[in-house]
Amino acid sequence: MTSARDGKTTAPGGGSPAAATARTWLPRLMAAGIVLAALNLRPGITSLGSLLEEVRDGLGMNGTLAGLLTSVPPLCFAIFGYMAPRLSRRFGPGAVVCAGMAAITAGLVIRPFTGTTVGFLAATALALAGIAMSNVLMPVIVKRWFPDRVGSMTGLYSMALAIGTSLAAAITVPMTDALGGSWQGGLAIWAVLGAAAVLPWIPLVKHHGTVDDGAPARRPGARNPATTSGPAVTRSRTAWALAVFFGLQATAAYITMGWMPQIFRDAGVPAGTAGVLLAVIMAMGIPLAFVIPRVATRMTHQGPIVAVLGACGLGGYAGLYLAPAGGAWAWAVLLGISNCAFPLALTMVGLRARTGAGVAKLSAFAQSTGYLISIPGPLLVGVLNQHSGGWGLPIAFMACLMVPQIVMGVLAGRNRTIEDEHAAATAA
Repeated sequence: MTSARDGKTTAPGGGSPAAATARTWLPRLMAAGIVLAALNLRPGITSLGSLLEEVRDGLGMNGTLAGLLTSVPPLCFAIFGYMAPRLSRRFGPGAVVCAGMAAITAGLVIRPFTGTTVGFLAATALALAGIAMSNVLMPVIVKRWFPDRVGSMTGLYSMALAIGTSLAAAITVPMTDALGGSWQGGLAIWAVLGAAAVLPWIPLVKHHGTVDDGAPARRPGARNPATTSGPAVTRSRTAWALAVFFGLQATAAYITMGWMPQIFRDAGVPAGTAGVLLAVIMAMGIPLAFVIPRVATRMTHQGPIVAVLGACGLGGYAGLYLAPAGGAWAWAVLLGISNCAFPLALTMVGLRARTGAGVAKLSAFAQSTGYLISIPGPLLVGVLNQHSGGWGLPIAFMACLMVPQIVMGVLAGRNRTIEDEHAAATAA
């Protein structure tokens, strides 16, 4: 149609044809960008877990240093995750995620060829910085772009994350063999997936005003009013319960990704099979990561889901303690179900806040605080293994952590929001 005032062509319902076209393709491209980003949020970690023994031998690491290496992910997630909302306000979530994908790609390319433990850790930190910022901003992007489909889009994102995690665990060892047995090549190959994830975010960044908040494009560097205000999450009991729950489930996840293949290998399971078992653990999240968020959004209290996942984790650790090789496949399935506490935690971030500003603050607080809580876990497992000479004590330690995880998850699952708690505290 044509505007009588200026003769310009406008789209039905207002706006130019270009704007109408953008409204059609941007959501689809956003969904593709979310999926590709999610695929890259774990291969840099699980591929290392599959080749940890080879990396330790190649770089001359002892058990404690290897434990430190497995603790680097949550440390970086805590530090860089805390920075994500501030960077998002300045540059927009899309731009930050795009930069994050580029950082992942660069880190994964560089780290296998540094030749030193320090260089390896530094390049790993670069990749993990990109992962951390994307981790925090994904719930924000989902809440803004798909407010009526938080459960389904969180499920799609979590399912893609699980696919990337399990794929890296399953095929890193075979790919390493195909590349001549070089662990460097087996780790570096995952940078290709990171490079692919950069592509859809480039056009999204060009439309950053629309992508970020649905408002007209802002002046570069201007603050986004939708993210500059919100409740004080540090005074919310729900926020603290969610942060502790997130931290304990992250502890279990990074212990699993960093150490589980080695636990199976030391029990007599071949290296290739140990990688596949880790893939099974992660692959359980492919269907369940899509189902659990959808079920959780239909429940007023997510505590029952927390309890079921925790019970599966306790069963898996008990089996791993008693018969690590004999029942390996069953324990992998149980631990895989338990690991689906991650998509549940992400879903609860969206449910425990009413506004985009609240979700942004809660996501940054819960994830940054949670990852800080999870830092000692993988390191302690390495220390306990080195000093006890076996895996019995580390497995008992993992099982003990599951109990407070269940308690905190039940508390975080109660039907309340941080805005409500903030209003009640202000009124009092």
